[in-house]
Amino acid sequence: MFANRFPTLRRTRRALVAVACAALLCGGAQAAGLTVLMADETAAHAEFVRQLRDAQDADSRFDLIHLAAGESSFEEHAPAGLTMAIGLSAARSAIERPGQDPLVLALLSRLDYESLKGAAALRRPERPIGVLLREPAMADQLALIDALLPAKRRLGVVATAESEPIVSELLRAGQGWDLQVEYAPDAKSLAAVLRLLVSRSDALLVLPDKIGDNQAATLAVLRAGASAGLPVFGSSDGLVRSGGLAAAVSTPRQLAQQAHLLGRKLAPSGTAPGVRVEVAAPATVRVNATVARGLGLRLPDERELTARVSALR
Repeated sequence: MFANRFPTLRRTRRALVAVACAALLCGGAQAAGLTVLMADETAAHAEFVRQLRDAQDADSRFDLIHLAAGESSFEEHAPAGLTMAIGLSAARSAIERPGQDPLVLALLSRLDYESLKGAAALRRPERPIGVLLREPAMADQLALIDALLPAKRRLGVVATAESEPIVSELLRAGQGWDLQVEYAPDAKSLAAVLRLLVSRSDALLVLPDKIGDNQAATLAVLRAGASAGLPVFGSSDGLVRSGGLAAAVSTPRQLAQQAHLLGRKLAPSGTAPGVRVEVAAPATVRVNATVARGLGLRLPDERELTARVSALR
């Protein structure tokens, strides 16, 4: 009888040791915690940080570093563990710091990321690096337009030379669409390009580029669309508030949740160096009901449209 018990006792002791070791490892991982680097004090960045802090385990370390204007290094604030840089300025500082710990570059636009790709830290990464783009994929924007205008396929797009990566993504996603892409090399040429586009488009799309980031240029597209009775789509809440029909956007809460999960994917010990890029997902749909009524459109509510766009991912 006793002989039969000893193997059981040995197995139990081994199991307890394994549990204790796992607890120590987990505790070490939690102790490493998260360092968040923020350089731009925007409302979206502040909300992202609040949501990110809420997503952290209660007993894990959370350090928020405000990078002063013109500061290019944060060596004195560099505890071990996962670092998350928010926005382009913080991302530039983070990738300049050598190290092996995983790094997440969050809330970058597609063009922000393109401007960083030439850096040695991204061309020859020595650590796991995650990149979270702040805009949903072009496929999500097309899915939204299709849900609201199912019989329309002519989509007018104004682009700049720097927009090429976004245009390429749009063209890949736009099989079956009649995409009318015209380039405006400067602000003076924008009006002429818009006159050309509205004559052969069913709707206009504002890309998240220098036009979409410029209030005057965005308003020019909105005015052209309104004058021609064409709906305008985009990827920002501001565009919808200013007179766009609808946009597929990602909220700071959604982006913080995705960034948290991306960090977890990179954090395990032994994760190979490399760059992992994710677009914002899922997307939330915003609709301007006043514009919809003016265009004679009866639209589903935002929650239903959000579900439709997400279902097509």
